[in-house]
Amino acid sequence: MNKATRKTIIAGNWKMNMTPSAAEAAVKETAALVAGKDGCETVLCVPFVDIHAAVAAAKGTNVKIGAQNVHFEAKGAFTGEIAADMLLECGVEYVIIGHSERRQYFGETDETVNKRTKAALAAGLKVILCLGEVLEERQAGITAEIVSMQTKLDLAGISAEDMKNVIIAYEPVWAIGTGLTATPEQAEEINRLQAVKDMRFGDIAVDKGFLTGEQVSQLLDKQGNPYMKFVQLVNEKAGISINDLECKI
Repeated sequence: MNKATRKTIIAGNWKMNMTPSAAEAAVKETAALVAGKDGCETVLCVPFVDIHAAVAAAKGTNVKIGAQNVHFEAKGAFTGEIAADMLLECGVEYVIIGHSERRQYFGETDETVNKRTKAALAAGLKVILCLGEVLEERQAGITAEIVSMQTKLDLAGISAEDMKNVIIAYEPVWAIGTGLTATPEQAEEINRLQAVKDMRFGDIAVDKGFLTGEQVSQLLDKQGNPYMKFVQLVNEKAGISINDLECKI
């Protein structure tokens, strides 16, 4: 594959931070920083309550808005959940599925990740799919086996055409609240797994997983990337971590 033709995506996951008014201001500030820089897709994944304000603030800019989760049913008695069609009608283009915090704190399984992924793709959303092992699995040296299994289960039944709208991000569970984070080298190990390669379907590729703001800054600074100011902006917002991933979609 020709890396020169691949598109970089920098996505900031705001987690449970920002009121709608704060989100509006942050999106406008971000949009000003990346205006005219079309070589990279800039995505902000915001809390559900911020979506309306974020989409409005991003209108007419090259900033895309994403959600942090989606339910696999279109409607029904699922208190607190959000359906894919609801997100789409609100102007959301991306959605994070299978984030390590969802797996660790809210009982997310490979089965539910697969169902959410299918529902999101069917609605026309682009999926940022998170994969990663727990600390005990890494220490036992079975990271490759765990992530390979997750890849196969989470993407079971996903067609080559749908994979064009899936971004695979290495985001290990052991990075939650431990002060530990995956290095670019560890993300590259995941990138080389055969199971991940098998899901590329030709020109689909995965480069970097979710990293801390410091790691992303180091990575982009090393590359002389013009998005450093964007990374610094998101990282400086109180309680918000920046996630960086790079892939072709």
